[in-house]
Amino acid sequence: MKITKLLTVLFAVVLLFNMSSCTSDSAEFDVSPITYQNGYFISNEGNFNSQGAKVTFLTRDLSLKQDDVYGYNNNKEILGDVLQTIGLNGNKAYLVINNSNKIVVVDRYTFKKLAVITDQIDNPRGITFANGFIYIANTNFSAHTQSVTKYKASDYSFVSKINMTEVSDKTVEAGGNVFVQNASSGFGNKITYINTSNDAKTEITVPNGQIGNTVSYKSNVYTISSTATDSYIYKITSTGAMTPVVTLTGIPNATNLQIDNDKIYFSSANKVYTTSLATPTVPTAPLLTAANGGPYFTLYGFNVIDGRIFASDVKEFTAESEMVIYSATTGSKIGSVKTGGLGASGTFLNP
Repeated sequence: MKITKLLTVLFAVVLLFNMSSCTSDSAEFDVSPITYQNGYFISNEGNFNSQGAKVTFLTRDLSLKQDDVYGYNNNKEILGDVLQTIGLNGNKAYLVINNSNKIVVVDRYTFKKLAVITDQIDNPRGITFANGFIYIANTNFSAHTQSVTKYKASDYSFVSKINMTEVSDKTVEAGGNVFVQNASSGFGNKITYINTSNDAKTEITVPNGQIGNTVSYKSNVYTISSTATDSYIYKITSTGAMTPVVTLTGIPNATNLQIDNDKIYFSSANKVYTTSLATPTVPTAPLLTAANGGPYFTLYGFNVIDGRIFASDVKEFTAESEMVIYSATTGSKIGSVKTGGLGASGTFLNP
């Protein structure tokens, strides 16, 4: 197995193998098969219609990475077209392949394929898990159809379809219930609350602009919306009750909401801000300013995990992506890593 050893990712990192004679930024070497535990999965969407979806694994100490872990562990099988997101549940990882209309289920520690879900899947965009079931948000923009499809986690069999009136995208669980963001790419202002006791749905309208991102944290849901002048963060309880958290006066078009260690993180253009979850205030200055990634998306991938910010810019979908890692405390750059794929859009902890 080819593993890349990263020599300049973290100044104080303790490397797993001694290669003191090596002077390059990285080096490849062979190791015996590993388990993908205590590290991060990086999702690479791949260029549309190119079958280029790939997953990269990065160890939690940031010293080693392996590209295309799915292909390596499944006889060089091609994963599919457009890896939208990754869901982790129990000992399995669920790879949501949007343009291939499938969910590929793998063992999260060996990355061996276990199953493929295709029944009623139609351009999937989000996934979450509740009460022994899998909920998948589907949106077919060409056909103007959207739904949430439900499956048994025990055998992946189809249970039911919940038709939706608007785009269905990010999907999270809180307190045993499911919340679907009815917004994509900064367009839309609704969240659908699904009571999983009977799968009844309730639309929640988020005031003040368009939704940028929705996350689950400690059994509550948080969402960020914005206008061209100000932004807003709201909390939604596990039963669907919404209350304002903070009005971000003077910060326009905020998105990329994340919460880690009881701190809120979000971005506006190429600036990243933070504030306390318990006593939120309007930040007076950004935590960091990322290099502008254009011509497509600055901070296209953005996650905050383990006190680290993982951010990628997509300059084009024809060149290998780079994930830049920052300290979530100081905003200083820790390092960066090439992801071995195109369109890196998400980082997921596999503890």
